[in-house]
Parts: sequence; C-alpha cells; structure tokens
Amino acid sequence: MSTLAPDALGPTICVGEILVEIVATTVGDGFTDAQPLVGPYPSGAPAIFIDQCGRFGGAAAMIGAVGDDDFGRVNLDRLKRDGVDVSAIAVDPDWPTGSAFVRYRADGSRDFVYNIATSAAARFGWTAEVEALARRAGHLHVMGSALSMPEAREVIARALPIVRARGGTVSLDPNLRKELRQGAEAGQLFATLLSECDLLLPSGEELELAAGTDGEARAVGTLLTGGCGEIVLKRGAAGASAFAPDGSRVDALAFEVEELDPTGAGDCFGGAYVTARRLGLPTEAALTYACAAGARNVTVRGPMEGAATRAELDAFIAATPRAPGAF
Repeated sequence: MSTLAPDALGPTICVGEILVEIVATTVGDGFTDAQPLVGPYPSGAPAIFIDQCGRFGGAAAMIGAVGDDDFGRVNLDRLKRDGVDVSAIAVDPDWPTGSAFVRYRADGSRDFVYNIATSAAARFGWTAEVEALARRAGHLHVMGSALSMPEAREVIARALPIVRARGGTVSLDPNLRKELRQGAEAGQLFATLLSECDLLLPSGEELELAAGTDGEARAVGTLLTGGCGEIVLKRGAAGASAFAPDGSRVDALAFEVEELDPTGAGDCFGGAYVTARRLGLPTEAALTYACAAGARNVTVRGPMEGAATRAELDAFIAATPRAPGAF
C-alpha cells in the first residue's frame, strides 16, 4: 500500500518558481568571464518535478507565474504538451520570466545566477484559480527552493490544510540551494512540512540536515519517529533507498549512463517516484522508475529535456545496465 493518496483523488500540485535556464558550455568557476551559452530551456525545480509527473501519466498541475514573453511561452508550451494543468499559472504583463544561469565546475558542482525575486516567478499569490485547483488536488509536493519566496510560502500554507481535508497527502524535497536565502519564516514552514509529510525525498547530506543529527540510521529514525510517513534517500550514482516506519527498507541500484547535464535529475526522480506510488505501483517498482528517470535525464542537455514517459522509461530500463554497487 502506498503512503500517498491515489491519483484518482486529484492531481499532484506543485508550487514555486518557473524559470528558463541558460547553460554555459564550458567548465569552470562562475561567470566572471564571457561564456558560450545554450538555452533557453524550461526550468525551475517545481516545474521540472511536475513536468515529469505529467510525462509519466499522472494527473499534475502547477502553481506559479511567468512573464508575457517568449521565455514564459517556452515553459507554458512544454508543461501543456506534457499533460500538466496550467490553469493556476499566472501570466504577468509587467515582469519578465525568471531565469537561472548555470555553469559546471570541474568537480561536477554548479554555480547558479538566479533572477527570481525581481521577475514574474515571484509575482503570484492566492487567486480564485489557485483555490479551485487546491480544492480538487489529491497531493501537494513542496520543493525547498520555493520556500525562499514569500508568495510561494503563502500559497503552500493555505493549500496544505485544504488538500489534507479532502484526504490528500504531502511530499517534501528539501532541494537546498546555497544561492537562495531561506530565512526564519521559510524555516518555520519547512519544520511544519517536515513534521507531517507523507514522503520525504532528501539528497545526500539533506537527510542529516533535515533530521538535525549525524549518521544515516539515526537521521532516518529521528525523521520517521517525528512524523514522516516514508523517506526515499536519493544517492545519485549510488542508487536510492526507501525507508518505512515499520523498519522495512528497499534499495535500488542506479543505471550506468554518461552524464551530460545533471540539473533536474533529482526533480525527475521525485516526479517519477511520487506518480508511480500514486498510481499504485509498489515501492521497488517505483524506485526503479525513479532511478531510471533521474539517470535518463542527465544524458540530455537541459534540466527538463530528459523527462520521460513511462514507456520511454520501460525502454530505458530494458536497455541500460545497472551500476555496480551494494547496500
């Protein structure tokens, strides 16, 4: 049995930044020198996540805002094409669509330059369209990056009890970004979400940061005791593990691929896992699809370009070897 509400209850909704991403094609530190760039690609962690939900075949809807410009149209066209309900996405006539410039360092880490606060990405709120969507939603997914935005925090805080009241569920991806300031209000909402989320999707050190303790086993125990219904730890090239309150654990190996662009891999992982579970798939199958979604996405340049349908993931799983490893 999934800890998440079934897809038939209503769409998975996600709130937050909708951006275009511009990618440097050279490897190095930052943007102090002129760089060759490619893009624009539709982006924003919440948008990547919800696009993967729609691509996989689940009911999905997005809350946010874009500018009345080509960058906004790039995002709206992609989301609509992939089956995402965009009725609660505002189109702002006065502010440009948000943006993110990214450059990869030699060690694989990334430098971002964001324009969110002074863009349309931060110009949305609680509207009749947003309320209508919340009142028919079956699941709320929160990306930690969105908590840096006061507008997103308000919408999330108001949507949470509405979704809960109709039997919906909640998932949380910490999605920590050093370039985005969180602050006390974001921390308070994060703590609230952490204490009652049905699914937590941390990556690496986010597990211990969320738990406020060291050691994987201790962190998992602390979070499950504190109210999390399920934890899925994303381990990147080492695969993933799912932990349940009854002490059970399911592990999945990663897939062997050549990485071109890792941005969006964790968001696609989460979108595939949440949707698979809401569609009734068991944990092991959902983890396999999630690992496949993350791996497939890194083989394509652009954070949303590798988001895959279920059929595409079936073909990828059949053709791609699993990475060696042990848990």
